[in-house]
Order: sequence, then structure tokens, then C-alpha cells
Amino acid sequence: MSLPGLSLVVRERTSERQGLEPAVLVHGLGGSSQNWTQLMDRLADRLDSQAPDLPGFGFSPPPDDGDYTVAGHARAVVRLIESGGRGPVHLFGNSLGGAVATKVAAARPDLVRTLTLVSPALPELPPQHTAWPTAFVSMPGIPALYLRATRGWAAERRTQELLALCYGDPSSVGDRARAEAVEEYERRIALPYFWDAMVRSTRGIVNAYTLGGQHSLWRQAERVLAPTLLVYGGRDKLVSFRMARKASLAFRDSRLVTLPDSGHVAMMEHPDVVARAFRDLLDHTGGHGTHDMHETNSGTTSAAASRS
Repeated sequence: MSLPGLSLVVRERTSERQGLEPAVLVHGLGGSSQNWTQLMDRLADRLDSQAPDLPGFGFSPPPDDGDYTVAGHARAVVRLIESGGRGPVHLFGNSLGGAVATKVAAARPDLVRTLTLVSPALPELPPQHTAWPTAFVSMPGIPALYLRATRGWAAERRTQELLALCYGDPSSVGDRARAEAVEEYERRIALPYFWDAMVRSTRGIVNAYTLGGQHSLWRQAERVLAPTLLVYGGRDKLVSFRMARKASLAFRDSRLVTLPDSGHVAMMEHPDVVARAFRDLLDHTGGHGTHDMHETNSGTTSAAASRS
């Protein structure tokens, strides 16, 4: 899809019937639209879904202006929604995509019907120690050092390290999915702009963590009007589980799902639970309006304190 200043490859899931509400799903750092395939399949009876490869990721080329900031990615998502006249949409985001989706929902409430955030990359200072290596990617010279240190690693080992970082239980990834991940990793790392996209996007997250005042992502979270579903994993090595409660208090109209056995990509590791939680959100809101906050543990809903 060609848009002003950028081209996006967009994965679509054909809906099971006409007239379903539109959804846009935004992947995280180093990910792609494929990260949402399982969830899109499970919600095909409720949503007409699109998942873009953010600029420089998946099959999308780098942006013309080289802007990999959270704001830059947010502008790409806004352009996508506006270009198809699809808004308001049910907007999903994971990790970096969660920060991007938060920014979109705060700045353009007219484009967002509901917001679903899976381990969103919202400021956590200091980050948990297992997230430091990812942050170091933004530092000059680190990618070159990493490549030299891991020169002898096969793609299978690199993929295994990535799965161990993102999944609560990497052994849950089947042989076929693992083989596809290895193939995709080999393709991506061979791209001439791979490390530039990774470094600049990581730097964009780090910079977003340091912003204060009205530009703070937490301040923007407080401005979100859309009913919000928050999903956090107890084994997440990149976004601390302890941020779940802070997020549930920041978003004014939120439901919290906690998955003790999940890692950073619950929509891939536990797609049935995430799909069920989203269906519950729709059933309570009809895609709009307000509701009490609930907390869910492994998919079992229990009442929690509500707030205005």
C-alpha cells in the first residue's frame, strides 16, 4: 500500500461475513504483521482485520524520511487508517506497537473504537534487568559488537535466543512454526536496512521513555478515551509484570488480563485467552462506551474495584 512518504505491506484477514467492524493490529520491535495471524484467525467472525508491517519491518521498506520514532510509527498507522476510511477501528498493539497505539488513541480518538495493548512498551524506569540488552541495541557500535560476538551462530540458535526472550515457554512453539521463524530471521537479517531499522526504532523507544510533560506516554495514556484491554505476562522479560497495575490505573476505562505463564507475546503464546478477553470487551462495550474495570487471571474474570 503506497501512502505519502512511505509504503506499507498490510496483511489482511478476510472476515467471515460482511459488515464487521474494522481492526488494525500493530506489531512490536523486530516483529511483523505475522505476529497477529493467530489472533486475527480467532476473531474473523467479529473483525475485519488489517495488520501492517511497520516501516522497515517485515516486508515494508524503510520510510522515506528515516523516522523510526514512536511518533513516526504512529503517523504511519494514522495514515493507514485514514487512507482506507476505516476509522474508528479496534486498535491493537504489542510492545513497541503498544506505545504506538497508545499515542494514536490519545491524539486521534476519532480513529479508535477500542484499544487492546499486549505488553505495551510504556516507560518503566529502571527497566527490569532482562530488558537491558534490548535497550543497549540503541547505543552506537553495539550491533557491530553483537554481530562479531555471534558470528559463528547458526540461524537456528539466533532464533532460539529470540524465542527464549519473547515466550514464557519457548518449548510451546511447534516445529513448523520454529522452522518458519528461522527462515524469516534469515531473510530479515540479510536486508541492508535491518539493523538501521532495529537501532533507530529501539532508540525511539528509549527516547520516548525520557519524555516528560504532555509528551510522556503515561500522560498520553491518561488521555485515552477508548475502552482499553490490557494484557500482561508474568514471565515477560521485556515489559515488567509489575507495570500491569500502573497501566490499569493510567487508562481511564480499562480491563486488565494477567497471564502468569505468558511471556512478551501473549497473542502468539495464548491467542485463545486474548481472543476471549477481547470478545468480553466487545460484549461489555459494544465497541464503545464505558464499563467497570475487571482483572482477569489466566482468562477467569473476577470483579475488581471500579473507578470513574
